[in-house]
Amino acid sequence: MAVSIYNLEHSGGIAIPFFDVGVAAGTPSYVQEYFPDSINISQELVKNPKATFCVRVSGQSMVGAGIDDGDLLIVDKDLEAKDGQIILAVINGDYTVKRLLKKSDGHYLQPENPDFEPLRITPFMDFRIWGVVTGLIKKLQ
Repeated sequence: MAVSIYNLEHSGGIAIPFFDVGVAAGTPSYVQEYFPDSINISQELVKNPKATFCVRVSGQSMVGAGIDDGDLLIVDKDLEAKDGQIILAVINGDYTVKRLLKKSDGHYLQPENPDFEPLRITPFMDFRIWGVVTGLIKKLQ
């Protein structure tokens, strides 16, 4: 998987209007045009600015988790990876994004696409966890 890494500048970010109300994904609901508050996207998505970076996804192994080719993932290097979390890992020099599964017979990297097989981590692999995926930025066309 090809990965592009981006540094997140945390110099205040950009505040955009924020309407703090649930938006119906079914029956439409009334929305007013006045936005009484604002939200800072950087502060909302980045909890540990010095340990957070973005990577661009290449591939389709995580589509079941809503992660598509070309999406940006927000990754926090300070978080300890727990069972079931989506992580950015390096295996033998190659980056991959998968769900970490801790089982009685070892650790696995589980794709979220039935066309891909889980990968069992062995002692013979150069395996490192680079961080826990904490957010997703997706462009809609």
